[in-house]
Amino acid sequence: MSWDAKDVALLKELWAAGYSAGQIASRLGHSRNAVSAKLKRMGHKRGHKPPTANPRIVAVPTRRPALAAACERPVDRVVSKPKPVAKQARELTKRELYAMLANAVRNTS
Repeated sequence: MSWDAKDVALLKELWAAGYSAGQIASRLGHSRNAVSAKLKRMGHKRGHKPPTANPRIVAVPTRRPALAAACERPVDRVVSKPKPVAKQARELTKRELYAMLANAVRNTS
């Protein structure tokens, strides 16, 4: 959508009256960014707001680094017990396997 002379005149009037770019955009049917870009190309800037009559200055307290929970008091070192190692099954020879099968057959009969 292009800017015609009527829109530009209304833009200048509304900007001088103190309307925001978003308010002007909704009134003219343009996006806020389009209004801002047009104002920038025209050289119009919104000045900074004047400071308040009674500025309130609040001192920010300085923070001391908090001690970590581990540093507050020494704790005995906790060491876990080693996990038991599972013994690997030993490989059986053919002779041992046959002997086990023979014993199993004898016990079932």
